[in-house]
Amino acid sequence: MSAPLGGTGSGPRRVAVFVSGSGTNLQALLDRFLPRGPDRAAEIVCVVSDRPGIGALERAARANVPAHVVAPRDHPDAAGFADALLRALRAHRAELVVLAGYLRLVPAPVVEAYRDRMINIHPVPLPAFGCPGLYGRRVHEAVLAAGLRVTGPTVHFVDERYDTGPIIAQWPVPVRADDTPETLAERVLRAAHRILPAVLAALA
Repeated sequence: MSAPLGGTGSGPRRVAVFVSGSGTNLQALLDRFLPRGPDRAAEIVCVVSDRPGIGALERAARANVPAHVVAPRDHPDAAGFADALLRALRAHRAELVVLAGYLRLVPAPVVEAYRDRMINIHPVPLPAFGCPGLYGRRVHEAVLAAGLRVTGPTVHFVDERYDTGPIIAQWPVPVRADDTPETLAERVLRAAHRILPAVLAALA
């Protein structure tokens, strides 16, 4: 059963952001949707991380957004991990969930609770470059090895598997002849910082 929308009426949708790393996509969302930001379609009400000590948590702290570390190792089984995630989301009455560099498979009960209200951003085109373990530098190495002339981030709904949910939007980024994984990643990230807030605004 999906979680209720929380009774916020016509106000901004309450959004939780899941993170695992430095948090540059989180920052793009914070810049747009914080109360002092330019867009009131949504409000970032909490950040959830699967590990402590990451840059994304520092960004949340600077923005005065509540943050929770919900790590699988702290829970005895998969059901306990799922319950902990749902408790964090319900504590902040989250209506939408954004995976912004979250590298862990979301437990099925959480996916079900937020069916069609949970989105993820993947740095390269789906479905061609989606599978467990394909993230970070490796995704851009794979794009270059495949000889693609166009790459770019994909935003999609989250389902119970990695990178297989319905695609919402993609942003084309040309691949240059002299690209390295690093230069390509930099341009793709700039595109991601534009497309993810835009999709969230539309969904909200």
